[in-house]
Amino acid sequence: MNDNVYVGNAGKDAALDRGWILGHFKDAGDPRHSEDVEIKWGVHPVGDERAQWVRGESRTALLVLISGRFRVELPGRSVLLQEQGDYVVWGVGVDHSWIAEEESVVLTVRWPSVPGYAVEPKEQAPEG
Repeated sequence: MNDNVYVGNAGKDAALDRGWILGHFKDAGDPRHSEDVEIKWGVHPVGDERAQWVRGESRTALLVLISGRFRVELPGRSVLLQEQGDYVVWGVGVDHSWIAEEESVVLTVRWPSVPGYAVEPKEQAPEG
C-alpha cells in the first residue's frame, strides 16, 4: 500500500476546508499538501461574493466554470463566465474579486501555494 495516495470527492472534501482540496494548508504528511499549487472546488450560492478584493496578488490563478454563472472582477475589467468550461487566468500583481450571479461551481488553481490571503466569512446577523 502506498501512503502517498489520497482518493476523495471534491464536493465532500471541499466542505471541510472552505473549498480548498490541495495546498500549503493541508497537513505536511497529507498527499494533498503542496507549496507549489492550490486547488479549490468552490460551490457558491447565488449572491455569494468575496468579502474584500485580493490586493497585492503574488500568485497566478486559473478559474474554470463547472456550472452556473460566475463573475470575476479585475482592475478595469469584469469577466463573466457563463458556459461550462469558460475560464479566466490572471497573473502576479492582478487584484481581483468575484460574485456568483447564479448558484455556481468553479474550479480554481493557484500557484504557488502561499499563506496570507484567507478572508474570514462574514458574520451572520442575529435573527429576530
